[in-house]
Amino acid sequence: MTHHPQSSPQFYLTVPAPCPYLERQFERKVFANLGKNNAAELNDLLSQGGFRRSQNIAYRPACDACHACISVRVLVEEFNKTRSMRWVWQRNANLTSCAYKAQPSTEQYNLFRRYVNVRHRTGGMYDMGVLDYAMMVEDTHVNTQVVEYRRRGPDVSTAGINEGVLVAVALTDVMADGLSMVYSFYDPDERNVSLGTFIILDHIKRARALKLPYVYLGYWVEGSSKMQYKIRFTPQEHRGINGWERRD
Repeated sequence: MTHHPQSSPQFYLTVPAPCPYLERQFERKVFANLGKNNAAELNDLLSQGGFRRSQNIAYRPACDACHACISVRVLVEEFNKTRSMRWVWQRNANLTSCAYKAQPSTEQYNLFRRYVNVRHRTGGMYDMGVLDYAMMVEDTHVNTQVVEYRRRGPDVSTAGINEGVLVAVALTDVMADGLSMVYSFYDPDERNVSLGTFIILDHIKRARALKLPYVYLGYWVEGSSKMQYKIRFTPQEHRGINGWERRD
């Protein structure tokens, strides 16, 4: 019998399931459990290999006939906002953002529920209840934060970072080489201010302040209109068979 050292992860392969992004395609994933003792180091290492974290599991697509899912990370120091991104930043100048320890709240869940009901009625998260949401947020052995975004009204003090209406939330891992955006959601009624773009811009700003070189955006799925926004944040790197390769 072969004995694996405790620090070496064991990998597992899922059975094929319908792909949520591409029609008539089936997805498989390879995954490993992140143990308590070395979860942060292992998550950093696997992220370098194109994995993503979900709770205490790191996973990566391993589809038989498709390679459309590509891990993407933004080069923070070289990034500059486009004209439209500057408009988004200015449009949301009355937003405050604050990072907290990864703990769920009723306010967050209510916003999450509204977001999923409008934007992802056919997705895998549509049936998530309040306990499922709590597990998604707090079931982590790595340095995970919840970043809350609140919109100040005319009667709210500009100094009150905890004041204002909650309009967006990001679940974010702080890794050794960057910020990994695990999941984000926002008020679906605010359609004209591009909150999704603003959240990414704010994370690039946060990474720059922390002197971290990357913001990991997860997977860009070539051929999926839902994922096209990710390749707008250039320069960036894509994880391919030859490692990370620059894309301008």
